[in-house]
Amino acid sequence: MVTAFVRTILLYFIIMLGLRLMGKRQIGELEPTELVLTMLISDLAAVPMQDFGIPLLNGVVPIVTLLALSMLLSYGCMRSIRLRRLVCGSPTTLIKDGQLQQAAMRANRFTLDELIEALRSQGVTDLTTVKYAILETDGQLSVLLYPAEQPATPKQLGRAVKDDLFLPQVLINDGRVLDGGLAYRGLTRGWLTQELSSRGYRSPSEVLLLTIDDAGKILCIGKEGAK
Repeated sequence: MVTAFVRTILLYFIIMLGLRLMGKRQIGELEPTELVLTMLISDLAAVPMQDFGIPLLNGVVPIVTLLALSMLLSYGCMRSIRLRRLVCGSPTTLIKDGQLQQAAMRANRFTLDELIEALRSQGVTDLTTVKYAILETDGQLSVLLYPAEQPATPKQLGRAVKDDLFLPQVLINDGRVLDGGLAYRGLTRGWLTQELSSRGYRSPSEVLLLTIDDAGKILCIGKEGAK
């Protein structure tokens, strides 16, 4: 029992480390090589978890080898455009100047129903409003509408717009004070204590979220039943 527990934990952290090295991706955003790697690693890890007769090293070595190969391919793709196209493929234009590229759709086995569904998911219901639709290497569809179909921006209308978009910095997250956020804003715990007291909170543990942006605007959300 203890052996199974230890082996499972070790393999779990090895796989998590490997996936972390692959970068932050959702399953639907994985490149073909990354998807294959994920599937292979899951199969390789399952065997030593279930069969105690197999040395743990026999499961770790293939996993580490695949991760090293993946990192090597990633480095090669960064250095070589040809290798990148070979490994990851190239984006394919499915709609060009408002015209369906039927040969490209057939080559990618992308049906008309899938195209309509992908457009609908982006709020597009009229094919005639689409100038370009590009199938990216991760399977996502990028849609570019004709200029006349796009929402007008203040710049196009010749209007001046005040820049009031600021990125908030989290100071309290689920009752925990983030000292890094305080230091980034040049604030102290003393200031935080006073701010919470003015809002009726006795301690940071009563606050679910507290943020402050570049303009000094503070958002404070208390935990249920804190007051």
